[in-house]
Amino acid sequence: MKINPFAVEIRTRKLGVLLRNAREVAQKSPNEAAKLLGIHEDELEAFESGETSPSLPQLEALANYYGVLLSHFWDNHLLEENNHAEVINLETIREIRQRIIGAGIRKQRLEKGVDVETLAHAIKVNPTEIEAYEFAEQSIPLPILEAITQFLDEPLDHFVDHETKLGKKLQQQQRWAGFQGLPDELQDFISKPTNRPYLQLAQRLSEMSVEKLRAVAEGLLEITL
Repeated sequence: MKINPFAVEIRTRKLGVLLRNAREVAQKSPNEAAKLLGIHEDELEAFESGETSPSLPQLEALANYYGVLLSHFWDNHLLEENNHAEVINLETIREIRQRIIGAGIRKQRLEKGVDVETLAHAIKVNPTEIEAYEFAEQSIPLPILEAITQFLDEPLDHFVDHETKLGKKLQQQQRWAGFQGLPDELQDFISKPTNRPYLQLAQRLSEMSVEKLRAVAEGLLEITL
């Protein structure tokens, strides 16, 4: 798959705008955000100016700290309202997450028979950088990770945190945002305890295969005819 050489640069600058907006709306100083990530303030300012980009674990940490959905950083809209989130100690989580992401990239690359040089050439980086990413010796800037997943034909969500305390909290925020986006009548229906059996039935039906759903439908037809 051919990668547009300008796509990473454009994505980096766009991400910088979204990062600065989220921090300012959350009323956090560059110094506070930099301390959260364990980096120098100049590096955070480089993120926000679009010169460089944070890694996915760093972005997850900032989303939690700023009280925004992780999906905000894939959006085209700036924030207007202030949200606050409980801060989680993330130093250990970031290190573990970076190792998991690096190992995941290496696993997918090897399974698909892609050598380091081919991947490096495709996303316009040095092969030694790919190796440093895979062995968690270097953080992966998000646009680079996006380019890698695009080349390996893997969804970026495959590398998003779904297991740690932070990851579960971000998922809860995403689900809450989805609930708030439902029409009022659906929110009322879901919120009533008496309707819980219907929701549980809908959940079980959604987990059934097409064949089983067809058999259920045919059974209902026999009952009603």
